[in-house]
Amino acid sequence: MIKKRKGSILQSGREISRQELDEIQETVGVFPRLSRTELAATICEHLEWITASGGYKIDACMKLLEKMESKGFVELPEKRQKSQGQQREKQIALTSKTEAQADIVCNLGDLGLVNVEVVKGKETTGLWNEYVSRYHYLGYKKPFGYVLRYFIVSERGLLGCLMFAGAAKALTFRDRWIGWTQIQRLRNLAWVINNSRFLIFPWVRVKNLGSHILGRVARRVREDWQERWGYSPVLAETFVDPQYYEGICYKAANWQYLGMTTGEGLVRKGKTYTTTSKKIFVKPLVKDWQSLLCSEQLEGRVYE
Repeated sequence: MIKKRKGSILQSGREISRQELDEIQETVGVFPRLSRTELAATICEHLEWITASGGYKIDACMKLLEKMESKGFVELPEKRQKSQGQQREKQIALTSKTEAQADIVCNLGDLGLVNVEVVKGKETTGLWNEYVSRYHYLGYKKPFGYVLRYFIVSERGLLGCLMFAGAAKALTFRDRWIGWTQIQRLRNLAWVINNSRFLIFPWVRVKNLGSHILGRVARRVREDWQERWGYSPVLAETFVDPQYYEGICYKAANWQYLGMTTGEGLVRKGKTYTTTSKKIFVKPLVKDWQSLLCSEQLEGRVYE
C-alpha cells in the first residue's frame, strides 16, 4: 500500500512540494519498467531539476526516490546489477609515449613561454591519464562529474599535468570560512572546484615553476570551465598531503591555508573510511565570491 505524503521534502537544497511529490509517485507508478536511473532522469525533466552545467540532477533525485521508498511513498524497481566488466576499472597501459625525458634543470625564464592548455579529445585525454597514472603519487582514478584537465606546456615540451574537478561535499574549515548555510552549500557547491591533481614531471626541476603555473591557471580556469561546463566557478580548493609536500607553491601563488582535514570521509549510513589528514588551501577566483556562494544569484547553463 503506497502512502501519501502530507508535507514537502527538502533534498539537496531544493524543497520538493507536496504536489511535486504526488507527481513523482504517479510517474513511478506509470513507468514500472524503467530503470532507477531512467526514472530519475524522467522526474528531473518534469521538475526542471537541473545541475549548474545544464544536466539532470540524477544523484540528488536518486537519493530523493530512495528516501521516499524507505518511508513507503513509492516502490522502486529492483537495482540492476552491473556486469563484471562494468565494475572493473580499466587498467591504464604504460607506453613509450610517457617515458622519462632528458632532465630540464634551469631558471624559469630559460623555459621561454610557459602556459597551460585544456586537454581535449580521446587520444590527448588518454595521454594525460597515462602520465598521471605513471608519475603522480596518487595515480590515476577515473573522475566523476565535472572535470577539466590541463597540460603544462613550454617551448621545451610538456612539463606536467593539472586537473580540476568537483569540490568536497562537506568540509568543516572551508564551510565555516565561507559562512554558508547547509542549504546554501547544497545549492551552490558546484561553483567551488577542486584542484585534485597537480603534477610536474620528475625530470623537470625549475624553481618557481609550480607557483607560476598556479597563477596562470587561476587567471583562466573560470573562462575554460564556462566553455566546457556552461558556468563559471568562484572559488578553488585543494588538499596537500604533508607526508609528501608542504604546499609551498600554493602559498607562493597566494592560496590561503585554512587548516587540516579530519581524515574522515563524508558520513554515509553503514560506511566509514579514514585517510591521512590533508592541508586545505583555497583560492578565490572573483572578488565577491563569498556573497555569491551565500546567495541565490548563481545560475548555470540553461537549455532552451
